[in-house]
Amino acid sequence: MITLVLTNRNRDLRIVKNCLQSLKEQTHTNFKVFLVDYGSDTAYQLQLVQLLEEYPHIHYIDCPAQGQLWHKCRAINIALQQTSTPYFIVGDIDLIFAPGFIAKATELAKSDEVHYFQYGFLSQQESLLNKDFNSYQIAFKGNEEVTGTTLFPILALKALHGYDEFYHGWGAEDTDIHIRMKNAGLTVFFYDNEILLKHQWHPKVYRSKQSTHPFHSQLERINHAYMLQTHNTQRTVVNQNQDWGKVPLLSDYEKLNQVDYVLQLEATILEINAVLAQMANFTNEVILFEIQAVSGIEKIKNQIKKIIGKKYQPVYDMDTVNNLLLETIIKQYRNNPYSYSFDCQKNVIQFKMYFPIRKEIL
Repeated sequence: MITLVLTNRNRDLRIVKNCLQSLKEQTHTNFKVFLVDYGSDTAYQLQLVQLLEEYPHIHYIDCPAQGQLWHKCRAINIALQQTSTPYFIVGDIDLIFAPGFIAKATELAKSDEVHYFQYGFLSQQESLLNKDFNSYQIAFKGNEEVTGTTLFPILALKALHGYDEFYHGWGAEDTDIHIRMKNAGLTVFFYDNEILLKHQWHPKVYRSKQSTHPFHSQLERINHAYMLQTHNTQRTVVNQNQDWGKVPLLSDYEKLNQVDYVLQLEATILEINAVLAQMANFTNEVILFEIQAVSGIEKIKNQIKKIIGKKYQPVYDMDTVNNLLLETIIKQYRNNPYSYSFDCQKNVIQFKMYFPIRKEIL
């Protein structure tokens, strides 16, 4: 038996419905589906819940992760930790599945093999049409570098601690798990005998200058470099220092409404480096960090002091502060309830985090 997981954040509900409907029409019906929504807007989530009433077989998990970086790997692992079937498929919410997809996956499933499936990409115009699977005309086929939908033996996947939760944002997490599966001795096959998956067109989401959502300017490149290191050092097991597949609890996130301390900081190197270190000492408390840029006048004063050889206050630009904070969250505090915003127009970061009770170190 197979379990399929779909992950979502604010994807067009028309696209979501097409995906779920294609799973409802599978010829082989002995499978389970998880849909993990990771931090969609609250109003959107209400509409999604209404849509899911048409698909009662879907196991829905709602993660209250608004104001956080997109974290597909954690969303996948949440479903993985709750799965007991021998095989597990990671799919994309923007796909339309062929009626025989689950049947073919069941046929291919083996305990020492991994299979991933070729995509057929639909044009914008074709994606808007309402057709049966075979009638959709694909614009082009994906190659073996498109690794988004993969069939795993679950014991092997759990032995490696699932997807690597270092990855946030977009990029490289699917290739990473293929690399680690190969390193663990499994064979990875690319299934391109036929197109069983058709990808619905949607616009690429760009972060506007007006957006306050968390965004790291170099994260995609860091992800790629990290993936290459996974390959070069033959990594297999990951997520060894933090819990993986941890479900975000609403009760923990509600604690963000009661702030214990407000730290108002300027983007000086001294203050930022100090608070990054101080974060390790917070426990069972909610901290609100309010960080603003050093004023232009102070920067000029600093430059003059530097020129004449006096002590001056070294500063970060706000993009650097933003990247440092997000990297710290990713590496050390990604399981903590938090909410993060960066207003690029006002040059202000507001970041709130609940630090749980720490385990005692003997």
